[in-house]
Amino acid sequence: MTTDTRPLAGKVALVAGGTRGGGRGIAVELGAAGATVYVTGRSSTGARSDLDRPETIEETAARITGAGGLGIPVRTDHSRPEEVRALVERIAADQDGRLDVLVNSVWGADPLTDWNHPLWEQDLDTGLRLLRQAVDTHVITSRYALPLMVARGSGLVVEVTDGNTARYRGSFFYDLAKSAVIRLAVAQAAELAPHGVAALAITPGFLRSEAVLEHFGVTEQTWREGAAQDPDFAHSESPAYLGRAVAALAADPNVMAKTGKALATWGLYREYGFTDTDGTRPDFAAHWAENLEERFGPLGDPL
Repeated sequence: MTTDTRPLAGKVALVAGGTRGGGRGIAVELGAAGATVYVTGRSSTGARSDLDRPETIEETAARITGAGGLGIPVRTDHSRPEEVRALVERIAADQDGRLDVLVNSVWGADPLTDWNHPLWEQDLDTGLRLLRQAVDTHVITSRYALPLMVARGSGLVVEVTDGNTARYRGSFFYDLAKSAVIRLAVAQAAELAPHGVAALAITPGFLRSEAVLEHFGVTEQTWREGAAQDPDFAHSESPAYLGRAVAALAADPNVMAKTGKALATWGLYREYGFTDTDGTRPDFAAHWAENLEERFGPLGDPL
Protein backbone atom coordinates (compact mmCIF):
# COMPACT_ATOMS: atom_id res chain seq x y z
CA MET A 1 0.00 0.00 0.00
CA THR A 2 1.20 3.50 -0.75
CA THR A 3 2.91 5.39 2.08
CA ASP A 4 0.54 8.30 1.46
CA THR A 5 -1.66 8.50 4.57
CA ARG A 6 -4.63 9.68 2.47
CA PRO A 7 -4.36 7.69 -0.77
CA LEU A 8 -8.14 7.86 -1.30
CA ALA A 9 -8.51 11.62 -0.91
CA GLY A 10 -11.04 12.83 -3.47
CA LYS A 11 -12.49 9.33 -3.94
CA VAL A 12 -16.14 8.46 -3.32
CA ALA A 13 -17.25 5.16 -1.82
CA LEU A 14 -20.56 3.49 -1.04
CA VAL A 15 -20.54 0.90 1.74
CA ALA A 16 -23.86 -0.90 1.58
CA GLY A 17 -24.45 -2.53 4.93
CA GLY A 18 -22.01 -0.43 6.96
CA THR A 19 -23.92 -0.23 10.21
CA ARG A 20 -21.74 -2.67 12.12
CA GLY A 21 -19.22 -5.49 11.84
CA GLY A 22 -17.06 -5.81 8.76
CA GLY A 23 -19.04 -3.21 6.84
CA ARG A 24 -18.40 -0.62 9.53
CA GLY A 25 -14.72 -1.53 9.67
CA ILE A 26 -14.42 -1.08 5.90
CA ALA A 27 -16.30 2.22 5.91
CA VAL A 28 -14.15 3.71 8.66
CA GLU A 29 -10.87 2.63 7.09
CA LEU A 30 -11.89 4.00 3.70
CA GLY A 31 -12.51 7.26 5.53
CA ALA A 32 -9.14 7.05 7.25
CA ALA A 33 -7.60 6.81 3.78
CA GLY A 34 -9.37 10.07 2.87
CA ALA A 35 -12.50 8.93 1.06
CA THR A 36 -15.99 10.37 1.15
CA VAL A 37 -18.08 7.40 2.25
CA TYR A 38 -21.82 6.97 1.90
CA VAL A 39 -22.75 4.43 4.56
CA THR A 40 -26.09 2.70 4.40
CA GLY A 41 -28.20 0.28 6.37
CA ARG A 42 -31.58 -0.08 8.02
CA SER A 43 -30.51 0.90 11.55
CA SER A 44 -30.51 4.63 12.19
CA THR A 45 -31.11 7.03 15.03
CA GLY A 46 -34.69 7.27 13.84
CA ALA A 47 -35.49 3.56 13.67
CA ARG A 48 -33.86 0.21 14.29
CA SER A 49 -33.95 -2.69 11.88
CA ASP A 50 -35.57 -6.00 12.80
CA LEU A 51 -32.21 -7.03 14.28
CA ASP A 52 -32.95 -4.51 17.05
CA ARG A 53 -29.30 -3.74 17.69
CA PRO A 54 -27.98 -0.38 18.95
CA GLU A 55 -25.43 0.36 16.19
CA THR A 56 -26.52 3.01 13.67
CA ILE A 57 -25.37 4.34 10.32
CA GLU A 58 -25.02 7.77 11.91
CA GLU A 59 -22.52 6.38 14.39
CA THR A 60 -20.55 4.78 11.58
CA ALA A 61 -20.59 8.05 9.61
CA ALA A 62 -19.27 9.93 12.64
CA ARG A 63 -16.41 7.45 12.94
CA ILE A 64 -15.61 7.87 9.24
CA THR A 65 -15.40 11.62 9.65
CA GLY A 66 -13.42 11.28 12.87
CA ALA A 67 -10.92 9.07 11.03
CA GLY A 68 -10.26 11.79 8.48
CA GLY A 69 -12.79 11.16 5.74
CA LEU A 70 -16.35 12.35 5.26
CA GLY A 71 -19.13 10.05 6.39
CA ILE A 72 -22.61 10.47 4.92
CA PRO A 73 -25.33 8.24 6.39
CA VAL A 74 -28.32 7.33 4.20
CA ARG A 75 -30.92 4.97 5.62
CA THR A 76 -31.56 2.40 2.89
CA ASP A 77 -33.21 -0.99 2.70
CA HIS A 78 -31.20 -2.65 -0.06
CA SER A 79 -33.92 -5.21 -0.69
CA ARG A 80 -36.09 -2.35 -2.04
CA PRO A 81 -34.97 -1.33 -5.55
CA GLU A 82 -36.69 2.05 -5.34
CA GLU A 83 -34.67 2.97 -2.24
CA VAL A 84 -31.40 1.89 -3.82
CA ARG A 85 -32.21 3.80 -7.01
CA ALA A 86 -32.85 6.95 -4.97
CA LEU A 87 -29.59 6.43 -3.06
CA VAL A 88 -27.52 6.17 -6.23
CA GLU A 89 -29.27 9.15 -7.78
CA ARG A 90 -28.33 11.16 -4.69
CA ILE A 91 -24.69 10.09 -4.92
CA ALA A 92 -24.62 10.98 -8.61
CA ALA A 93 -26.10 14.41 -7.91
CA ASP A 94 -23.86 15.11 -4.92
CA GLN A 95 -20.63 13.89 -6.51
CA ASP A 96 -21.03 14.88 -10.16
CA GLY A 97 -21.57 11.26 -11.15
CA ARG A 98 -18.52 9.95 -9.32
CA LEU A 99 -18.39 6.61 -7.50
CA ASP A 100 -15.00 4.95 -7.12
CA VAL A 101 -15.67 2.11 -4.68
CA LEU A 102 -18.77 0.01 -4.10
CA VAL A 103 -18.73 -2.35 -1.13
CA ASN A 104 -21.57 -4.85 -0.99
CA SER A 105 -21.56 -5.84 2.67
CA VAL A 106 -25.27 -6.25 3.37
CA TRP A 107 -25.94 -9.27 5.59
CA GLY A 108 -28.17 -9.05 8.68
CA ALA A 109 -29.27 -12.68 8.29
CA ASP A 110 -27.82 -14.24 11.43
CA PRO A 111 -31.30 -14.71 12.98
CA LEU A 112 -32.40 -16.48 9.80
CA THR A 113 -29.57 -19.04 9.80
CA ASP A 114 -30.43 -22.56 11.00
CA TRP A 115 -27.26 -24.34 12.09
CA ASN A 116 -29.04 -27.38 13.50
CA HIS A 117 -31.06 -28.91 10.65
CA PRO A 118 -30.43 -30.15 7.10
CA LEU A 119 -32.23 -28.51 4.19
CA TRP A 120 -35.20 -30.90 4.20
CA GLU A 121 -35.96 -30.08 7.84
CA GLN A 122 -35.59 -26.30 7.58
CA ASP A 123 -38.33 -23.72 7.19
CA LEU A 124 -38.33 -22.89 3.49
CA ASP A 125 -39.70 -19.36 3.81
CA THR A 126 -36.98 -18.47 6.30
CA GLY A 127 -34.25 -19.87 4.09
CA LEU A 128 -35.49 -18.02 1.03
CA ARG A 129 -35.74 -14.84 3.08
CA LEU A 130 -32.09 -15.30 4.04
CA LEU A 131 -31.14 -15.45 0.35
CA ARG A 132 -33.20 -12.35 -0.35
CA GLN A 133 -31.45 -10.49 2.44
CA ALA A 134 -27.91 -11.71 1.74
CA VAL A 135 -27.74 -12.11 -2.05
CA ASP A 136 -30.55 -10.19 -3.75
CA THR A 137 -29.54 -7.02 -1.90
CA HIS A 138 -26.08 -7.19 -3.46
CA VAL A 139 -27.52 -7.71 -6.94
CA ILE A 140 -29.95 -4.80 -6.56
CA THR A 141 -27.23 -2.47 -5.31
CA SER A 142 -24.80 -3.32 -8.09
CA ARG A 143 -27.55 -2.97 -10.70
CA TYR A 144 -28.04 0.69 -9.84
CA ALA A 145 -24.50 1.66 -8.78
CA LEU A 146 -22.43 0.11 -11.56
CA PRO A 147 -23.49 2.57 -14.30
CA LEU A 148 -21.65 5.35 -12.42
CA MET A 149 -18.40 3.36 -12.58
CA VAL A 150 -18.90 2.21 -16.16
CA ALA A 151 -19.47 5.78 -17.26
CA ARG A 152 -16.13 6.84 -15.76
CA GLY A 153 -14.21 3.77 -16.91
CA SER A 154 -12.79 2.97 -13.48
CA GLY A 155 -13.76 1.68 -10.07
CA LEU A 156 -13.72 -1.23 -7.65
CA VAL A 157 -16.56 -3.48 -6.50
CA VAL A 158 -15.96 -5.44 -3.30
CA GLU A 159 -18.23 -8.33 -2.32
CA VAL A 160 -17.84 -9.20 1.37
CA THR A 161 -18.28 -12.88 2.16
CA ASP A 162 -17.29 -15.59 4.66
CA GLY A 163 -14.57 -17.90 3.43
CA ASN A 164 -12.89 -17.93 0.03
CA THR A 165 -12.88 -21.66 -0.66
CA ALA A 166 -15.39 -24.32 -1.67
CA ARG A 167 -15.49 -25.74 1.85
CA TYR A 168 -19.07 -26.24 3.15
CA ARG A 169 -19.90 -23.60 5.76
CA GLY A 170 -22.14 -25.70 8.00
CA SER A 171 -25.67 -24.60 7.07
CA PHE A 172 -27.36 -24.95 3.68
CA PHE A 173 -28.76 -21.47 3.12
CA TYR A 174 -25.82 -19.76 4.83
CA ASP A 175 -23.37 -21.64 2.64
CA LEU A 176 -25.40 -20.92 -0.48
CA ALA A 177 -25.50 -17.20 0.30
CA LYS A 178 -21.79 -16.82 1.05
CA SER A 179 -20.77 -18.89 -1.97
CA ALA A 180 -23.18 -16.98 -4.22
CA VAL A 181 -21.62 -13.68 -3.18
CA ILE A 182 -18.25 -14.89 -4.44
CA ARG A 183 -19.87 -15.85 -7.72
CA LEU A 184 -21.37 -12.36 -7.93
CA ALA A 185 -17.83 -10.98 -7.87
CA VAL A 186 -16.74 -13.37 -10.62
CA ALA A 187 -19.71 -12.49 -12.83
CA GLN A 188 -19.36 -8.75 -12.31
CA ALA A 189 -15.63 -8.96 -13.01
CA ALA A 190 -16.31 -10.61 -16.38
CA GLU A 191 -18.82 -7.99 -17.44
CA LEU A 192 -16.94 -4.99 -16.04
CA ALA A 193 -13.45 -5.82 -17.33
CA PRO A 194 -13.96 -4.12 -20.72
CA HIS A 195 -14.90 -0.95 -18.83
CA GLY A 196 -11.84 -0.83 -16.57
CA VAL A 197 -13.76 -1.68 -13.41
CA ALA A 198 -12.53 -4.40 -11.03
CA ALA A 199 -14.74 -6.70 -8.95
CA LEU A 200 -13.57 -9.12 -6.29
CA ALA A 201 -14.68 -10.92 -3.14
CA ILE A 202 -13.00 -10.70 0.23
CA THR A 203 -13.31 -12.58 3.50
CA PRO A 204 -12.03 -11.84 6.97
CA GLY A 205 -10.87 -14.56 9.32
CA PHE A 206 -12.44 -14.91 12.79
CA LEU A 207 -14.04 -11.45 12.91
CA ARG A 208 -14.61 -9.65 16.20
CA SER A 209 -17.93 -8.06 15.32
CA GLU A 210 -20.04 -6.36 17.96
CA ALA A 211 -22.21 -9.47 18.27
CA VAL A 212 -19.18 -11.76 18.65
CA LEU A 213 -17.69 -9.54 21.34
CA GLU A 214 -21.01 -9.67 23.19
CA HIS A 215 -21.08 -13.45 22.87
CA PHE A 216 -17.73 -13.68 24.64
CA GLY A 217 -18.64 -11.00 27.17
CA VAL A 218 -15.70 -8.79 26.21
CA THR A 219 -15.03 -5.47 24.49
CA GLU A 220 -12.56 -4.62 21.74
CA GLN A 221 -10.24 -3.40 24.51
CA THR A 222 -10.50 -6.64 26.54
CA TRP A 223 -11.09 -9.12 23.73
CA ARG A 224 -8.12 -11.34 24.61
CA GLU A 225 -9.97 -12.49 27.71
CA GLY A 226 -12.33 -14.35 25.38
CA ALA A 227 -9.57 -16.80 24.48
CA ALA A 228 -10.15 -18.48 27.83
CA GLN A 229 -13.51 -19.66 26.47
CA ASP A 230 -12.28 -20.44 22.96
CA PRO A 231 -8.55 -20.67 22.18
CA ASP A 232 -9.26 -19.97 18.51
CA PHE A 233 -10.51 -16.51 19.51
CA ALA A 234 -6.91 -15.58 20.26
CA HIS A 235 -6.39 -15.58 16.49
CA SER A 236 -9.36 -13.36 15.69
CA GLU A 237 -9.19 -9.99 13.97
CA SER A 238 -10.95 -6.65 14.35
CA PRO A 239 -13.23 -5.20 11.67
CA ALA A 240 -10.52 -2.60 11.05
CA TYR A 241 -8.23 -5.33 9.72
CA LEU A 242 -10.74 -6.15 7.01
CA GLY A 243 -11.20 -2.44 6.43
CA ARG A 244 -7.49 -1.88 5.94
CA ALA A 245 -7.40 -4.72 3.42
CA VAL A 246 -10.16 -3.10 1.39
CA ALA A 247 -8.58 0.36 1.66
CA ALA A 248 -5.31 -1.10 0.38
CA LEU A 249 -7.09 -2.68 -2.58
CA ALA A 250 -8.92 0.57 -3.35
CA ALA A 251 -5.62 2.46 -3.37
CA ASP A 252 -3.81 -0.10 -5.56
CA PRO A 253 -3.40 1.25 -9.11
CA ASN A 254 -2.99 -2.35 -10.31
CA VAL A 255 -6.12 -3.72 -8.65
CA MET A 256 -7.41 -4.94 -12.03
CA ALA A 257 -4.88 -7.75 -11.72
CA LYS A 258 -7.04 -9.13 -8.89
CA THR A 259 -10.43 -8.79 -10.56
CA GLY A 260 -12.59 -11.89 -10.33
CA LYS A 261 -10.63 -13.34 -7.41
CA ALA A 262 -11.76 -14.43 -3.95
CA LEU A 263 -9.29 -12.85 -1.53
CA ALA A 264 -8.72 -12.91 2.23
CA THR A 265 -7.18 -10.67 4.85
CA TRP A 266 -4.67 -13.41 5.63
CA GLY A 267 -3.20 -13.19 2.15
CA LEU A 268 -3.47 -9.47 1.58
CA TYR A 269 -1.58 -8.35 4.70
CA ARG A 270 1.56 -9.94 3.28
CA GLU A 271 1.26 -7.99 0.05
CA TYR A 272 0.20 -4.62 1.42
CA GLY A 273 1.84 -4.66 4.85
CA PHE A 274 -1.12 -3.46 6.91
CA THR A 275 -1.65 -4.49 10.53
CA ASP A 276 -4.57 -4.82 12.88
CA THR A 277 -5.26 -2.05 15.36
CA ASP A 278 -2.90 -3.62 17.91
CA GLY A 279 -0.03 -3.95 15.43
CA THR A 280 -0.48 -7.70 14.90
CA ARG A 281 -1.12 -9.49 11.61
CA PRO A 282 -3.70 -12.21 12.26
CA ASP A 283 -3.58 -15.12 9.83
CA PHE A 284 -6.52 -17.40 10.46
CA ALA A 285 -5.67 -19.69 7.55
CA ALA A 286 -2.27 -20.41 9.09
CA HIS A 287 -3.91 -21.04 12.46
CA TRP A 288 -6.40 -23.39 10.80
CA ALA A 289 -3.67 -25.34 9.02
CA GLU A 290 -1.68 -25.76 12.23
CA ASN A 291 -4.46 -26.37 14.75
CA LEU A 292 -7.80 -27.18 13.10
CA GLU A 293 -7.13 -29.01 9.86
CA GLU A 294 -6.67 -32.40 11.52
CA ARG A 295 -10.15 -32.15 13.08
CA PHE A 296 -12.08 -30.31 10.37
CA GLY A 297 -10.10 -30.93 7.20
CA PRO A 298 -8.36 -28.37 4.98
CA LEU A 299 -9.94 -25.06 4.12
CA GLY A 300 -9.82 -26.09 0.48
CA ASP A 301 -8.81 -24.36 -2.72
CA PRO A 302 -9.94 -20.82 -3.47
CA LEU A 303 -13.12 -20.54 -5.49
